[in-house]
Amino acid sequence: MSHGRLPVPLEKDSGLIVVDVQNDFCSEGALGIPQGESVIPELNRWIRAFRDAGLPIAYSRDWHPSDHCSFAAHGGPWPPHCIQGTPGAEFREDLVVDGRLFCKAFENGRDAYSAFQARKQRADGALEEISLPAWLNSRGVRHLYIGGLATDYCVKHTALDALREHFRVTIIGEAVRGVDVAPGDSERAIHEMKQAGAQIW
Repeated sequence: MSHGRLPVPLEKDSGLIVVDVQNDFCSEGALGIPQGESVIPELNRWIRAFRDAGLPIAYSRDWHPSDHCSFAAHGGPWPPHCIQGTPGAEFREDLVVDGRLFCKAFENGRDAYSAFQARKQRADGALEEISLPAWLNSRGVRHLYIGGLATDYCVKHTALDALREHFRVTIIGEAVRGVDVAPGDSERAIHEMKQAGAQIW
């Protein structure tokens, strides 16, 4: 299959996961990643290519209750972010959204960094029992391309779970950015993903 501007040809068993490109994870957000929004032009390029090829696209997002266990007030490491129904939980308006939506970390006592822990969300906002890996498998996806936020947390955990589930994984290097709570966290995450079998473009 030919897809012009992309650096790789897309096989018919390819799928794209766009991880957590939400307002609260962009630079001005409640848990802002420096230059987080800079991933969007590259992601949009891949999204359009997958859309034009008729290949599956999944979008994950944090969908926290207001008393989520990951928040500092409840013993977690993070400030409140991506609270259900708030503007911070929405995707950036310049991100092309044309695929299936999956929500994670929607239970107050359970955290979830990996999109493989997410469940499909209907247009009316209700969550279905369908998990992301089940949805991908039902569409014959075996090779996952992954981009989004953040390299050292949700992208990493999604990629590692995908590899454990025996998907081939390619990380879109120009379409990920990290939190880097400790300097070098993103570089270490890239190394860990490569060591586990992911390819980095």
